[in-house]
Amino acid sequence: QVQLVESGGGLVQPGGSLRLSCAASGIIGRTYLMGWYRQAPEKQRELVATITGGGNTNYADSVKGRFTISRDNAKKTVYLQMNSLKTEDTAIYYCNIHLGRNDYWGQGTQVTVSS
Repeated sequence: QVQLVESGGGLVQPGGSLRLSCAASGIIGRTYLMGWYRQAPEKQRELVATITGGGNTNYADSVKGRFTISRDNAKKTVYLQMNSLKTEDTAIYYCNIHLGRNDYWGQGTQVTVSS
């Protein structure tokens, strides 16, 4: 059974930084896509960034140049370094693994950007 556990959310002022982590268990190999999504109040969940097992990345336009996704295949962990945070980045951030036809989700971690 695949499980994802996120950490690293919190309250930060505009312009600040946070680093999210997501550790996976119950999965083998590295041929799966890992990513981060977010959902703000009264909005649909949206893609933030994804990374393949080989390290190829994809970002939403709204976070390009500010966020960096990375992964440690040995630790089965994906990270999201968020810099120059804006109030509109406030959301619940969810870790995701896409493997074959299946999607697995973490429980979510709250990120609040406010002065």
